[in-house]
Amino acid sequence: MFSRFSLISASFFGLTGVALGAFGAHALQETLLVRGTLHAWNTGVLYQLLHAVALIGIAGCAQVTPNAIQQRYMAWVGRFWVVGIVLFSGSLYVLALGGPRIFGPITPFGGLALMLGWMTLLIVGIKHGKD
Repeated sequence: MFSRFSLISASFFGLTGVALGAFGAHALQETLLVRGTLHAWNTGVLYQLLHAVALIGIAGCAQVTPNAIQQRYMAWVGRFWVVGIVLFSGSLYVLALGGPRIFGPITPFGGLALMLGWMTLLIVGIKHGKD
């Protein structure tokens, strides 16, 4: 079940990341340049796409990980990354388009969720990895 969640999430975020990147580069480019927020938009797209690819890796790991504890850790990695993408990239998109400044404080929480995912993956490697 977990690998399905990661694969569906990866597919969704990959698809929308490419679409948002193209949309920002073409339809929104002038607006983003005038607002001075093109860099924020591109950062959101970059982090979204990088973590979409990472989610594909987690989906594959879940298929070959026999240990239930490792699978639970990997599930948390995926959950942290999904929350991180939504909060980090999502808040950057809203802010880049001139949305309410209340979204500004949300961005660091998204970054924290992304880092928690990577930290959880590090723990899996240290505690359960084999050479």
